[in-house]
Amino acid sequence: MLSITRLDIEDAYRLIAAARAKAVEIGVPMCIAVTDESGNLIAFERMDGGKITSIALAIDKSFTAVGIKKGTHILGQVNQPGEAAHGIASALGGRMVVVAGGLPVFNNDEVVGGVGVSSGSPAQDLEVAKAAVQAF
Repeated sequence: MLSITRLDIEDAYRLIAAARAKAVEIGVPMCIAVTDESGNLIAFERMDGGKITSIALAIDKSFTAVGIKKGTHILGQVNQPGEAAHGIASALGGRMVVVAGGLPVFNNDEVVGGVGVSSGSPAQDLEVAKAAVQAF
């Protein structure tokens, strides 16, 4: 039998609140997704003005970060032509996102969930995701 540690709804709300605060600070309304350790959605917020195209991207960024146990920006670096993971963005029905803004959430050395942020530039998305993870 396995014992699994995962984010709960209160953890998800705390991550979203921190992401929202950073998004407000930088003046970019975001879509913010929090997933569990399996990449399944726990909570989501689309701030007023968050792009509709960013809804699925935020969820998939969190899914990807949990799956690879690294930030999506890292996957983007190895998805370039000639690199080991080139073409991975088409895997899993296109759910693997190689753009910055998805980060895993760790409890000690264990991935317990993820956060995905989308609507700004990749750098802005990553900045907001980092603020969420740092609040955890």
